[in-house]
Amino acid sequence: MAFSTLEAQQQLLDTAAEAIDELGFALASLGAAFEQLDEHTADKLEEELFRPSQLALGRAKRTYANFAARHGLTARAFEPLSAGLPSLRAKGFIEDAVEALHRADRALAGLQDSPMLVEVGDVELRSGLAGARELIADLPQRARDLLRRLGR
Repeated sequence: MAFSTLEAQQQLLDTAAEAIDELGFALASLGAAFEQLDEHTADKLEEELFRPSQLALGRAKRTYANFAARHGLTARAFEPLSAGLPSLRAKGFIEDAVEALHRADRALAGLQDSPMLVEVGDVELRSGLAGARELIADLPQRARDLLRRLGR
C-alpha cells in the first residue's frame, strides 16, 4: 500500500517523537544519577554525558518542531520525564540512560535510513537527525567508562 506524502510525514514525525522521548528519559536518568554521586563524579557525568544528551535532545526537539511547522503538521509537547525510584542508585540510572540512548539511536538511524525520508525529501530533517545522532554516538561507551570508575 502506498503512503500519501502527508501520511509519510506524520509517520516520520511520530518516529522522531519516539526518539525524543528516549532522549528525554536518558536525560532524566542522568539527572537522577547526578544527584546521587559525589561532586567529582557528578561533574564528570555532567560534562561527559548530561551536556551532550541535553544538546542532542534540544537538537532533536528543534528538528521535530521545524519539520512539523514546514509541513503544517501538529507537533506535540514533550513533558519532562521521571527517571524512576531513587532505589536504582546512580549505577542503575546510568544503565537506564545507556539503554534509552541505544533506543534513541536506533529510532534515529531508522528514520535516516527510511525510504519515506527520501520520498518526502526533507534535507533539514535528515541533517537534524544526523546531528542528534552524532551528539549521542559515543555516550554509551563514555557511560560504561564512568560506571567502571564508580566503585573505586
